[in-house]
Amino acid sequence: MRGDLTNETAMWSYISPEQRVPADHPLRPIKKMVDAALRELSPLFDAMYSERGRPSIPPERLLCAQVLQALYSVRSERMLMEQLDYNMLFRWFCDMNLDDAVWDVTVYTKNRDRLLRSDVAQAFFERVLSRAQASGLLSDEHFTVDGTLIEAWAGQKSFVPKRKTKDDDGPPSGGCSRNPTVDFHGKQRTNETHWSITDKAARMFRKGSGKEAKLAYMGHVLMENRHGLIVNTRLTQATGYAEREAAIAMVDEIAGRHRATLGADKGYDAAEFVAELRDRNITAHVAQNDTNRRSAIDARTTHHSGYETSQRIRKRIEEAFGWMKTIGPMRKTKFRGSDRVGWQFTFTAAVYNLVRMRNLAAEVT
Repeated sequence: MRGDLTNETAMWSYISPEQRVPADHPLRPIKKMVDAALRELSPLFDAMYSERGRPSIPPERLLCAQVLQALYSVRSERMLMEQLDYNMLFRWFCDMNLDDAVWDVTVYTKNRDRLLRSDVAQAFFERVLSRAQASGLLSDEHFTVDGTLIEAWAGQKSFVPKRKTKDDDGPPSGGCSRNPTVDFHGKQRTNETHWSITDKAARMFRKGSGKEAKLAYMGHVLMENRHGLIVNTRLTQATGYAEREAAIAMVDEIAGRHRATLGADKGYDAAEFVAELRDRNITAHVAQNDTNRRSAIDARTTHHSGYETSQRIRKRIEEAFGWMKTIGPMRKTKFRGSDRVGWQFTFTAAVYNLVRMRNLAAEVT
């Protein structure tokens, strides 16, 4: 029998978002971990806000919305507000009732900027990491380090001379006023003589020969090898030495002074870097770069079976970068300035850890 199509809408609903979300939904264990971390951050939130004035958007809901934006690849705050308006799953995750009003986009971004000016991302990352430590998911002996380029929110045409000279051309002509025609052919542009007027902290850099140069930052992560969780992050300007310098800075923050190993790719095969690791009681399990040169890694390291294991496991770090760039928002940042981009990078790493921990727990059960 064919059912009747009725266009009458009910005035009341007695089913809450909690009842709508299935008990086995993959977002439930992530919400549980996020809620636990936010409860621990409550004293930090209290210190950020004044006791007087108009109430703001609760910082817990702001961070929950940021987690959703990374998990579901929501590309803009306007789309995020649209999802919160009609997506019951999003409302449930942010502890919003069905009849709660959604925030205006401008109000949301202004309230979010308060978080961007604070250390909330690092604090949230540390709370997630402490939960992984309590669950026995972290190794304190074997690590991997690597870096990746993060394209800046700035175009090639914004890369102009720092000082105007008489040899410089006049203002660009042709095209529309917002996108004029610019000819870079035959002109030498370097980070010493030029900068981006859109984001002065970004640097022109290319990852390898034959690849195009882009205005970018460089993000670095330190991964523990047992389960592939990120245990430290750094964001630096894109330079040829940034990866090794960031690696040393992150290694210095490894808890304890016991012996450990550090896996890395060929870009870290430098005698000075290997020597600095040995001074810190760290064995460099770095891939050998012996093309037309002598590698700093000799047979004293490569003959051990642990070296081969580190070389195999270190490639797992690309899974973290892949997630952060394809699912998360780190292929091309929407923020400007190293502080704000660094905040986003650390927060995205924390969300990746949440997903990884959820998957590890599912494997155990």
